[in-house]
Amino acid sequence: MTIRTLMTGASTVAALAVFAGSAAADTWRYAFEEAIDEVQGVFAQKFKEEVEANSDHEVQLFPYGTLGESADIMEQAQSGILQFVNQSPGFTGALIPEAQVFFVPYLLPQDTEELNEFFRTSRAINEMFPELYAEQGLELLKMYPEGEVAMTTREPVTRPEDLNEVKFRVMTNPLLVESYRAFGASPTPLPWGEVYGGLQTNIIQGQENPAFFIESTKMYEVTDHITFIGHNNFTTALMANQDFFDGLSDEDQQVIRDATDAAFEHILEYQDGLSEASLDAIREARPEVTITVLDEDQREPFRAAAASVEQTFIEMTGDRGQEILDQMKQDLDAVSVN
Repeated sequence: MTIRTLMTGASTVAALAVFAGSAAADTWRYAFEEAIDEVQGVFAQKFKEEVEANSDHEVQLFPYGTLGESADIMEQAQSGILQFVNQSPGFTGALIPEAQVFFVPYLLPQDTEELNEFFRTSRAINEMFPELYAEQGLELLKMYPEGEVAMTTREPVTRPEDLNEVKFRVMTNPLLVESYRAFGASPTPLPWGEVYGGLQTNIIQGQENPAFFIESTKMYEVTDHITFIGHNNFTTALMANQDFFDGLSDEDQQVIRDATDAAFEHILEYQDGLSEASLDAIREARPEVTITVLDEDQREPFRAAAASVEQTFIEMTGDRGQEILDQMKQDLDAVSVN
């Protein structure tokens, strides 16, 4: 065998290796928990647009239900079947207990500008949480808000006592269970696919979600009252499979980070006025639904009832949870206009 043959053979092997790596990364699979026209879907579409405009890669999107429930897509992301997954800490809380901090009632601000700036600049989000996600084989790319959470119920709610014995659907998140237990309800963890039917058949009598999601999923068809008690804003997160991300070139990693930043700013702008438009659509579709925003005096009993949940979070998560919570409070103080 000549030296030229050996070199040609080596070159062929190298070329095949490069081709194989390129082919494996050519189509990136991205699953999320909502429909293509809901907030996570809009974020995903912008991410796809930016990646494909600035690289040779293609991003294939999988909306809710196409690959199973939330637990299914997380398993697929951790195993490398999916390159990207968008999932709320409401579901990752069992995997990453500290992520449940986003369900401490009345922690996040109501002011939109403060909230957005917190997600942009928070040290807890941008420096501390990535380390926790990495322990689970996930590269945390971005956390972002989706909108103020409202409760939907069969009966009106103006005080915690109105939730007594109400079977209230919650995500499979231990701290969210504790929050609604503190409010006086009977928290009932259910996969999202069972919620509409559960409300329709009175297996459950309540659930919570941002207004856009209540409208788009037609939850108003199986509820009578929508109530804002000011307790939370729905948070979600985009993650990548850690091995996949670490195996990319610096250039491709930067493409992903730039696309994520662009999608983040796009989704904050997209949400401006979204809740109000969704509530208007609900009023038009079903005028008999009552929509109530509790004032500060009405919210105070809910705040008092939920005061124990913060301590429960610390008990669940120990020193690391305490550090996360303390840092988040510092980050929130830094963006507060008061």
